[in-house]
Amino acid sequence: MKSIEREEEFREQIEQEQLTIAVFKTTWCKDCHYIEPFMPEVEQHYAGRVTFVQLDRDDFPELCSELNILGIPSFIAFRKGQEVVRFVNKLRKSREEIEQFADRALQVAEALPN
Repeated sequence: MKSIEREEEFREQIEQEQLTIAVFKTTWCKDCHYIEPFMPEVEQHYAGRVTFVQLDRDDFPELCSELNILGIPSFIAFRKGQEVVRFVNKLRKSREEIEQFADRALQVAEALPN
């Protein structure tokens, strides 16, 4: 998963035609580390349809405030600069929940006008 280092890089990425799912996490979050073993397989499953990027919430406090990121890990799907759908709460996320979120994000993005 590509790590975003600058806010400009994030804003450029979410402007893309293809769906981008931004994963907000931190180095100290146990639930964030919980998803690490299976995320490469999730990314591979959605290859060509979804671009996954990760941001360390602690490195982007203003952006996270703007996006109302409180719990981590948090997932927000974007297409053409617009938020499509989000999976944001303080609970641990399972692989199944993340895949359900990605499927829903794709469905919503496909229903949006071009």
